[in-house]
Amino acid sequence: MRDAMSILIRPVVSEKTYASMEAGTYVFIVDPRATKIDVRNAVEQAFNVKVTNVNTLIRKGKHTRNRRTGVTGAKPNTKRAIVTLKPGDKINLFEN
Repeated sequence: MRDAMSILIRPVVSEKTYASMEAGTYVFIVDPRATKIDVRNAVEQAFNVKVTNVNTLIRKGKHTRNRRTGVTGAKPNTKRAIVTLKPGDKINLFEN
């Protein structure tokens, strides 16, 4: 098994994810090669909580274009994991 911090890259911070945190659902950007089982084990190891469900999705990277030179490119694809915790468990992502 790989290290938990090599699987979990960073949490997703947005208004929508803040609202879901109150319901016990957290969103992380994860390594594209990570499976649902890897994500479950990494969250349980890193935060000492019990995970009940893991959903994953791959978001396509946006196409970009430089206005001055006309060079086109693309931002990378990202894999996200939506993790649901057992009722009563909580992850403190923004504590001092």
